[in-house]
Amino acid sequence: MLRSYQKIKRRHSRVINVGHIRIGGDNPIAVQTMTNTLTTNAKETISQIERSAKLGADIVRVSIPDKESSFSLKEIVKHSSVPIIADIHFHYKRAIEAANNGAACIRINPGNIGSVDRIKEVIKSAKDNNCSIRVGVNAGSLEKQILDKYSEPNPDALVESAKLNIKILEDNDFYNFKISVKSSDIFMAIIAYKKLAKICDYPLHLGITEAGGKRTGSIKSSIGIGNLLLDGIGDTIRVSLSDEPEEEVRVGFEILKSLGLRNRGVKIISCPSCARQQFEVINTVKNLEKRLDDISTPITVSIIGCVVNGPGEATMTNIGITGGGNGTHMIYIDGKKNNVIKDVDLENYLENIIREKSKKIELGNQNENSTC
Repeated sequence: MLRSYQKIKRRHSRVINVGHIRIGGDNPIAVQTMTNTLTTNAKETISQIERSAKLGADIVRVSIPDKESSFSLKEIVKHSSVPIIADIHFHYKRAIEAANNGAACIRINPGNIGSVDRIKEVIKSAKDNNCSIRVGVNAGSLEKQILDKYSEPNPDALVESAKLNIKILEDNDFYNFKISVKSSDIFMAIIAYKKLAKICDYPLHLGITEAGGKRTGSIKSSIGIGNLLLDGIGDTIRVSLSDEPEEEVRVGFEILKSLGLRNRGVKIISCPSCARQQFEVINTVKNLEKRLDDISTPITVSIIGCVVNGPGEATMTNIGITGGGNGTHMIYIDGKKNNVIKDVDLENYLENIIREKSKKIELGNQNENSTC
């Protein structure tokens, strides 16, 4: 089976709680997304949260721009299977209301939230409701005094903002928080996170903010988030895309799967396709990715169009197929030749054997856990 030849050594951070999810330490890196529905429309927001949760989202953030949104949290939290973070930008009272109405975490942007006294009120509400806080430093909304000092956003400005806000929380005996220092500039974000990681042990939430659409945003996020994860930095991630929240979750898990940090769902290894292909590799892969989206059990699948690299890749995956010519294809199970198929509907055939294999793996995992 395919295995990783290098294990990433994660930065040791303290552990905090976001609802029932433990963040930091040796806990799995949490995948987060954010709804794009009106929070006042509780029904649509809950539906979007649950679609994201089915794809593996550990935490979902919702925007709280007004009083009506903060009170909608009561209904949303009641029906959500994952912890909810309330996103607060300007009015500190929205943060207090959110904590009172069931938010598991409050995300505040220090540059916008107001005076230290207001932040203290937010801290008290968080304490009273066992609610964590994310200090969300952003290059686009730094405090005026920091911008005056540095003239423009840069890594040192981001880190100084984080340090100022860490001190406020610590001075008020509050430690159940994580931090982010986001920028739409990959290099600024990477440098800021690396600097911050050296001076504190709080959990870090990673992201490249305003990353763009599905393609460009996924690439930017993979480079930025992936670079930090390779250095062992990061305890939660969000891939910020101009796309649906479900897509952010998919890309987030692909980043973690690629680095061997979390394994969830079907991991397809496929060839880029060329004139040697003996079947429609590209369409087969595209369609199978959609059809197998609901599988959460980790399983590796190789789909190779010819016999040049196919057998070698197949020996390292749970399910493998290679094109053999004249409509015949070799099927591999657990790295070994299993059978030859000819003139079949490949997508249906592969979906069936992948689902069957995933069920066997899941059953085996359950049996193993029951004997521990």
